Amino acid sequence: MPDSGRGSILVGTAGWADSDLIASGWYPPGVRSPADRLRHYASLFPLVEVDSPYYAIPDASVVRGWAENTPDKFVVDVKAYSLFTGQRTPVTSLPPDLRELTEHAWISLSNAPQEVLDESWRRFHQAIEPLRAAGRLGLVVLQFPATCRPGQSGERMIAEALAQCAPVKAAVEFRNGAWLDDRHQDRALGLLREHGAAHVCVDMPQSHPNAMPLLLAATADTAVVRLHGRSEQWIGGDKRERYRYEYSAAELDAWAECARQLSKCADSVHMVFNNCCGGAAQRAAAGLCDRIENA
Repeated sequence: MPDSGRGSILVGTAGWADSDLIASGWYPPGVRSPADRLRHYASLFPLVEVDSPYYAIPDASVVRGWAENTPDKFVVDVKAYSLFTGQRTPVTSLPPDLRELTEHAWISLSNAPQEVLDESWRRFHQAIEPLRAAGRLGLVVLQFPATCRPGQSGERMIAEALAQCAPVKAAVEFRNGAWLDDRHQDRALGLLREHGAAHVCVDMPQSHPNAMPLLLAATADTAVVRLHGRSEQWIGGDKRERYRYEYSAAELDAWAECARQLSKCADSVHMVFNNCCGGAAQRAAAGLCDRIENA
């Protein structure tokens, strides 16, 4: 989806197969199998972010299906396995043969055996290889928790994850706003530039105590925006309440302009709607596509 700026703008959503979307009636009658749903989705959008690998390393045969059921030039961003970014991860999500290497029920970077971490990374790369081989792989999205703070420890965690992710291109989403405050912003963005990683610009309600400030910045040849919505139920609400949000026409107009601005300083811009409740993300993505195509 080329734009008048320097780079292309790709619009998509975080997933295509969640139960709320299927129940919403967004898919036409007769589009029922996982493969048919993906083919239909890919006929409408040039980009998707797959979030299921955050919860467990996928089987390569499943990933091969993502490549086989999408057209040439379709782009798949992959969210990294939770263990890689310091998230508290259930051992039951590990491949069965790796579970017996730890006595813990939950692991994180602080207590995971190095053997488990290294082997998990190896298998993650192996799993996403069908996408890379088919020319579909975009970025691996590394989402660091609010407990990952600016400073030597946080910087080391991010640098080590980016080194493990190489040579696959990565994007980093901070979940602690201190990374982007006046004191730490330059150093944080410099760290990403040093590793050729994209900064994930985040749209979310600013009322949240750990809200990420919106910062439009390109630190690599691909710029990334993840739009979580602006629900008033972000604090205290369940997952559906937090992400239940319909972007207005005025908001989509503004985001189309933001995408154009980012495209002037990046070869490609990935706009990913994560307001994933009942087809809201797909409606917003379609609206943004229209605005970009008809500018």
